[in-house]
Amino acid sequence: MTLDPAYLNYPKRRRGYDHDIYDWSAIQDRKPVQWLRGKSVAVWICVSLEWFPITPSDVPFRAPGHMQTAFPDYRHYTARDYGNRVGVYRLLDAFAKAGIKASFATNGAIAGRYPELVRDIVAAGHEIIAHSTDMNGTIASGLPIEEERALISGSLVSLEAATGKRPNGWLSIARSQSWNTPDLLKDAGITYCCDWVNDELPYRFRNGLINLPLNHELSDRQIITVQQQSVDSYAQSMTDAFDWLTAEAKNFGGRILPLHVTPYIIGLPYRIDAFERLLMELAARPEAWVATGEEIVSVWKEQQ
Repeated sequence: MTLDPAYLNYPKRRRGYDHDIYDWSAIQDRKPVQWLRGKSVAVWICVSLEWFPITPSDVPFRAPGHMQTAFPDYRHYTARDYGNRVGVYRLLDAFAKAGIKASFATNGAIAGRYPELVRDIVAAGHEIIAHSTDMNGTIASGLPIEEERALISGSLVSLEAATGKRPNGWLSIARSQSWNTPDLLKDAGITYCCDWVNDELPYRFRNGLINLPLNHELSDRQIITVQQQSVDSYAQSMTDAFDWLTAEAKNFGGRILPLHVTPYIIGLPYRIDAFERLLMELAARPEAWVATGEEIVSVWKEQQ
């Protein structure tokens, strides 16, 4: 069987991936990055603050963690609401004890339904990142462009109304984008997104949007919920990752360790103690710079 010549002439075949969204490069080939005060590892804590409608829309797909049983699914609905009623305040206490700031990837619906929660987060000095409208606000290429534009705008408007500041960052649900998303985010005034997980440093799209990678494999959802590991195993994984990145940074410059956590998972009473200890340990490490996504992107931009 002869190979179709058109396959060999595929117009977007190039070094790296077959698209023109950004230029591909290996991390060790780039100019080394230096974090503030000579720190070698930027520890970035990103909290997913979510509101799940009790009935999934499943358009264009069902969000991870959504309702699972016959509706109304009060068991899973209230388990997720636990994160906004209880778990998130345990996280705020943990961050205060460790003296660190985090980024909260927040659904626009949170701002309307729990405005006092958003005010408490902002008052404590944390960053708000836009995280769609609610957990039915998923994005994929089957979504009409005007609907996606309205979804992005609606999220930003709700969060700006609640906080007085338009978010600079964006995290899509399930890190899913359409072919239109990077340009729509750029048009909406977003500086950086967190959806592409293929690096441990920020990088710039050709349209000027910056990607700050939020590695899914390091999330509490993946390690604790999917892999069914204990919270102690999760904490050990994070310290192991930190140690490796610290050693790597000696030769290649600064690295980022992203901790992606979920209030209804990590905020349970039998997990929060281990998480508090992890935060205290990381904050005390001389190589660690614990920073928000906005701060990391700002320092990185200055060196490009």
